[in-house]
Amino acid sequence: MVRKIRTTKSGKGETPPSDISLRDAVILDALVDSLHSIFETMMGTKVEMGAPFPKPANTVQSGVSALIGMSSDDARGSVAICLPMPALNEISRRLLGEEITTIDGEAAGLAGEISNMLAGGAKRILSEKGMEFDMQTPRMMHGDGHEIAHHHDGQTMLLPVNMNGHEFFVELNFV
Repeated sequence: MVRKIRTTKSGKGETPPSDISLRDAVILDALVDSLHSIFETMMGTKVEMGAPFPKPANTVQSGVSALIGMSSDDARGSVAICLPMPALNEISRRLLGEEITTIDGEAAGLAGEISNMLAGGAKRILSEKGMEFDMQTPRMMHGDGHEIAHHHDGQTMLLPVNMNGHEFFVELNFV
């Protein structure tokens, strides 16, 4: 099932909101489709997407984050998933049947696996649209106050995601 986000129809096809490029909207749509697939298929739950918005400077996170670099002939960038403890615990409970109560190797491994599934699903969807991407191994960050550095000059967009009252974020930065 394809779910589109905030794109509008004009006489010339789809146009993104003013703060997001068409290419980024296509990548973001692939990430959204991948997220829905992961959560509905593997966890038996739905996620609700908020509207993407530009990431404010120096935004810090808590919990565990995983950052994956992606590159193609036409674009390079990165995708991050930022999972505060309540969201990470809910994912663990649904996916593994276990509670995660501390940020440790198991919590980081779960976040890394979710990020691999997210980026891998988006990569497959983008490949079907003729956009071939290579992916890097996730880089993990954790703890209160960690910052995610995307290492690209482009504007980082935040996509808020709600899963059963637990909010987490996907970050997207492509140039």
